[in-house]
Amino acid sequence: MNKQIKQIIFKLESKKINLSIAESCTGGMLAERITSVSGASKVFNFGIVTYSNDSKINHLKVPSKIIKKFGSVSKECCLSMVTNLAKISKTKLNIAITGIAGPKGGTKKKPVGLIYIGIKKNNKTRINKYFFKNKNREYIRKNSVKKSLELIQEFI
Repeated sequence: MNKQIKQIIFKLESKKINLSIAESCTGGMLAERITSVSGASKVFNFGIVTYSNDSKINHLKVPSKIIKKFGSVSKECCLSMVTNLAKISKTKLNIAITGIAGPKGGTKKKPVGLIYIGIKKNNKTRINKYFFKNKNREYIRKNSVKKSLELIQEFI
């Protein structure tokens, strides 16, 4: 994974693109992975863990009506997270992660392993939905980070 992150950092630096991250279910794991590689300070601008609904509302300015209507684990919430992160951070590339890492907290409609990852570069935004069937918390978190890194590479 370090090789992949080194490549990401090199590409971001060569294209003069800074990165900001908003994480929920991964609890800062993506930011930790990126900043564990020397040179990350040249491209990594801002990271925030908005684990609770209140922190999503108060720090990322996700409207409470979105969380009430769709839930914090939803395409709509993820879109608001990444859109507002871009406004707050003023970086070109922004990524947001929200989901249910388990082993508890899932429902039939929103099971453990449901993850949304939003990415925004300038005016291009995408929200991807993932479902990791393995109910192991660490597996879900690590694979959410892996998918996030793949999206970052794709968007650079």
